[in-house]
Amino acid sequence: MDVRRAADRYPGGDPDAGITTRHSFSFGPHYDPDNLGFGPLVACNEERLEPGAGFDEHPHRHVEIVTWVLEGELTHRDSGGRERRVRPGDLQHLSAAAGVRHVERNDGTAPLRFLQMWLTPRAAGGEPGYTLVRELGSGAYELPEAGAVLHTYRLDPGENVALPGAGSLYLHLASGELRVGGEALAPGDAVRVTGERTLTAEAAAAAEFLAWEFTA
Repeated sequence: MDVRRAADRYPGGDPDAGITTRHSFSFGPHYDPDNLGFGPLVACNEERLEPGAGFDEHPHRHVEIVTWVLEGELTHRDSGGRERRVRPGDLQHLSAAAGVRHVERNDGTAPLRFLQMWLTPRAAGGEPGYTLVRELGSGAYELPEAGAVLHTYRLDPGENVALPGAGSLYLHLASGELRVGGEALAPGDAVRVTGERTLTAEAAAAAEFLAWEFTA
């Protein structure tokens, strides 16, 4: 079990433009050959966008992009003609496939915070796809394109839950306080688990977190 602390993430974004990013994996100018990914997961970015800030239209290909909104409201537009408002608790999955372009913005009046994760698909090519799950809460979302299942959790203080006992697991704490395998976790901390084992996550304070279960 490998614990990665929030303070060790790579800084990114453009603070002068109202964008603050923290990268959990090697990303852009922050090249780290020892931290390129974990299983099919190659990016886990915590994004904070001030009102009016955002990412102009840009392309992606051969990547599964999963976004979990924590605070505020995300405006998504893409080259498939879709425009959506993604709200706290919502999960968005954009399958870039052979190629897609999209825009991400905070068109609201409150700060926006979300986690965005990129996964490498098992097969390249195909047609882009889009899924929006409203208010996933404590639930699961299957991503067979990458051999993965995303679990999201919201625990009250003192509540605990058994984590999936897959061959590998990636846990990221979005808010609150959590204890996993004897380790105390704070917001932004992550745990990478390899080898099947039984682990329980216990909330020391109200906690919101996700766990990727890699089945491939």
